[in-house]
Amino acid sequence: MTTTETRPPSAAQPEAKRNSPLSAVLRARELPVALALVILVTVTAIANPLFLSPQGVKDLLLNATIIVILAVGQAIVIITRNVDLSVGSILGLVAFMTGSLFANVEGIPIPVVFLAGLALGAVLGAINGLLVTLAKVPALVITLGTLYIYRGVNNAWAGGTQYFAGDRPDAFGALSVDTFLGFPVITLLALVVVVVVGVFLAGARSGRDLYAIGSDPEAARVFGLPVGRRVFLAFVTNGLLAGLAGVLYASRFNSVGATTGSGMELDVVAAAVVGGVAIFGGSGSVFGAAIGAILLTTITSALTALRVDKFWQQAIVGVLILAAIIIDRIASVRTARKLRISEARDV
Repeated sequence: MTTTETRPPSAAQPEAKRNSPLSAVLRARELPVALALVILVTVTAIANPLFLSPQGVKDLLLNATIIVILAVGQAIVIITRNVDLSVGSILGLVAFMTGSLFANVEGIPIPVVFLAGLALGAVLGAINGLLVTLAKVPALVITLGTLYIYRGVNNAWAGGTQYFAGDRPDAFGALSVDTFLGFPVITLLALVVVVVVGVFLAGARSGRDLYAIGSDPEAARVFGLPVGRRVFLAFVTNGLLAGLAGVLYASRFNSVGATTGSGMELDVVAAAVVGGVAIFGGSGSVFGAAIGAILLTTITSALTALRVDKFWQQAIVGVLILAAIIIDRIASVRTARKLRISEARDV
């Protein structure tokens, strides 16, 4: 006679509950950010009904588009336990190059300008990646240096020159004016970027490798992962997306010059961190980074609509960054503690 050992319902039930889709959603790092965004929009719309007018929604989406693309690239780098502070300077260089091409090369096709911007951004990102992976110097130090180098190159190239909306083709400027199904064209392009990169990180082996590298670089090397190559490609991808953002910036705004993109790197890092991308690497998603970017730009728009002083706008963003880092740290400590308890029980 044989007996079949069955798992006690009391043990099986909690495990099933933990693995349920609802439980997974509730544990998602992006959920608090999304809820904060919904609450912010609702409260602001009640105080100022024009905030959610068709034009108001369009402005919100357009304001977030550039930061969303930059935050996606930054998230890829931060997941590998690095950071890129030069993205604002890369955007500025590409944006000025875009204006220069339209102003000085008669009849240049718009797709060629996009390809040139992507190529320049990828090259600048590759420089960062090579310096980080070959010199073995922290990315914070390397990209702080290239931030000033790229900005200096832009200053030397641009000087006092500025390119305005009249220097570009109408079709190029229409990218940030025209809509499709009610959404600005460049916002839909940003959405495509978020989805493609998100699917890559979740489904491709090389994308999952980035999380392993960020969690423990030394362990990743022991397991045979090409750490240097993966980190290099993360910086190249980040530079490429910064190049795309630079081209779209030239379409979105009326002028580009030597100071274009100055200070944007801090907003981009803030968007990624607030969106649940752990500053210590190894966790987070580009979807969360995108939501974080929308949240930060919406905060600025909401406080402006409510006539709140600009100082308080910056202070609130700073509080959000600190809160995101503290919450992430607490969550990491709790996870490590549960793991130790579970291992002790198994023993």
